[in-house]
Amino acid sequence: MSQNNGGVGAGTVLFAFLAGATVGGVVALLFAPQSGQKTRQKILELGDDARETVARVQQAMREAERAAVATFSESMKKG
Repeated sequence: MSQNNGGVGAGTVLFAFLAGATVGGVVALLFAPQSGQKTRQKILELGDDARETVARVQQAMREAERAAVATFSESMKKG
């Protein structure tokens, strides 16, 4: 039988973490006592960091998928 983990997968948890971090970062920037130019620069840097993180997560997911397929294929060959 398959196990039921309450419908919360690793992808959901990761997405929630990244979304929370993004929202928290933006709120912190908006309430920080800085000039508009510095705040805009920080927001741009945050966007760049977010893009890099998403790219790393996508790559890790692809690698995990390949490993899972290889493991499944080996298991099927063994019977």
